[in-house]
Amino acid sequence: MKVIISAGGTGGHIYPALAIINKIKEKEPNSEFLYIGTHNRMEKDIVPKYDIPFIGIEMYGFNRKNIFKNIKTIKCLFNSKRKLKKIIKDFNPDIVIGVGGYITYPVITTAHKLGYKTFIHEQNSIAGKANLAMKDIVDLIGVSLKSSINQFPKDKTIFTGNPCSENALKMKKITKESLGLDKNKKLIVFVMGSLGAENIHTFMKENINKFNDKKYQVLYITGKNNYEDIKDIKCSKNIKILPYLDNLAGLFKDTDILVTRAGASTLSEIIALEIPSILIPSPFVPNNHQYKNAIDLVNNNAALMIEEKDLTFDNLQDNINKILNDKKVELDMKNNLKKMQVNDSATIIYDSIKKLIDRKIV
Repeated sequence: MKVIISAGGTGGHIYPALAIINKIKEKEPNSEFLYIGTHNRMEKDIVPKYDIPFIGIEMYGFNRKNIFKNIKTIKCLFNSKRKLKKIIKDFNPDIVIGVGGYITYPVITTAHKLGYKTFIHEQNSIAGKANLAMKDIVDLIGVSLKSSINQFPKDKTIFTGNPCSENALKMKKITKESLGLDKNKKLIVFVMGSLGAENIHTFMKENINKFNDKKYQVLYITGKNNYEDIKDIKCSKNIKILPYLDNLAGLFKDTDILVTRAGASTLSEIIALEIPSILIPSPFVPNNHQYKNAIDLVNNNAALMIEEKDLTFDNLQDNINKILNDKKVELDMKNNLKKMQVNDSATIIYDSIKKLIDRKIV
């Protein structure tokens, strides 16, 4: 299989794209890939590490606050389509896949105009603008959450789940003791997404030493940009601070409570691994979609949620204690997460695009 795949901007788009690539490689080891992303976002650093051919295209999202910046965006859109026409024709793929981010719009629309089969995937409960703009021209649409199905044409939309869930199950477990933590104590992991975590980092700096309950231990993964201004804070022995961890899903397998944003990929891992969680949705994302993502779990009694505006240490501590001190709450959460699982998502996507390539009815 020859595949062009495009996704950009955040890990919530990039990692599902990589999960789809991994599944296709598993099923068809001789497959060829070309990843098209933006020239200056995180995919340019992440994707080449996996030995996947990468092309970066200059492209920007539309700016609501400064319409003059949109002149450059429109210019880049036209320029990118000229470049992409040659790139796509030269590669001659069997399928062109878009997994979110504004870079997917010129890639998918150009591929469609050239007559190639196209598939897009939506991870969030509120569909992204690029996916909504392309919904009528693509051949097939996959969604992670049932709540987003009605935003797309019913005759070509399928519920797939998030492919990161299948990836998470395969990840090697990272144990507490391998990180210098006590294997016999409960572990609470704090980790935030790639966008909008600055306020949470400030909160953690101010409150980190209040997590001194000897019944549990805390691991705060700051992200590389936030580590320097907290690394020298003296913490009690039950608290550990790290800048980054490559295999978060592996760590989640030995995590008792996860405190995190509500990005779609993270939630798919929470569901797949049945991790009790406290969600703090980012209010800085389009359409407040992280809040809507989190509500899906909260309404199923599968997670707790604190909105950022309501975040205090006492509020957070109460929610931690609610899970730690009541075995029924913890077990109910895990059972409800199990009911939400779609742990063969990447396989469903592979099977669906394979049928599409073979021109069968999906």
